[in-house]
Amino acid sequence: MWIRSTMTYRASFAVTVLGNLLLTGLDFVTILLMFSRVDSLAGWTLPEIAFLYGLSVTSFGIADLLLGSMDVLGGRMRDGSFDTLLVRPVPVLAQVGADHFALRRLGRVTQGAVVLGWALVAVDVDWTASKALLVPVTLVSGAVIFGALFVAGAAFQFLAQDAAEVQNAFTYGGTTLLQYPPTVFGRDLVRGVTFVLPLAFVNWVPASHVLGRPYPLGLPDWAVFGSPLVAAGCAALAGAAWRAGLRSYRSTGS
Repeated sequence: MWIRSTMTYRASFAVTVLGNLLLTGLDFVTILLMFSRVDSLAGWTLPEIAFLYGLSVTSFGIADLLLGSMDVLGGRMRDGSFDTLLVRPVPVLAQVGADHFALRRLGRVTQGAVVLGWALVAVDVDWTASKALLVPVTLVSGAVIFGALFVAGAAFQFLAQDAAEVQNAFTYGGTTLLQYPPTVFGRDLVRGVTFVLPLAFVNWVPASHVLGRPYPLGLPDWAVFGSPLVAAGCAALAGAAWRAGLRSYRSTGS
């Protein structure tokens, strides 16, 4: 329904997607401006950081396209309209994810994919079959990890009912953090996003292997292929949180 509504005015949709693409591209323009003054950032070259950027933004863009409407959940609970979702013969999570579905978010996915494509060509890597396979696996795993954050943030809204910005701090904030190499940040922060909130498996850990760079924490060799397992664990935990939140919902009475 939302897609049909969006495509009613196709010229407007095209302009909106283009504007979204250009707006999200300002992040990478910032990186380009930075490299107009320096040759490397913490030892990482522009193509290497573009590789990090492309993995992070594309993965986040896919999750944002599919589940980015989760922040409307708090408003629906406050005005009582969430109750209408509970009586429909469709999974509630699917309905919330599709609520106000914004096809214009394809602009972020496209922009991230373009940067990633350029980085794959420009970066100096001795490609092997395992490294080549790791790129698409990392993209899918990263999208699942970000999707799990969206779902977990929505589950938290059952408790707080107005926590959209808390969710955004970990989703939008997380993808911005991952656009820069781990060596820029303190070891405690790197430990936190590796072992507590495992955002590092969206790109830092697998990208370090692809680029032949040591990870700051000295993880075991098998960890570079751990993104799918981390994604599965995050999805399971987010699903459990969502089910617990849904069971605790008591309506507004209106």
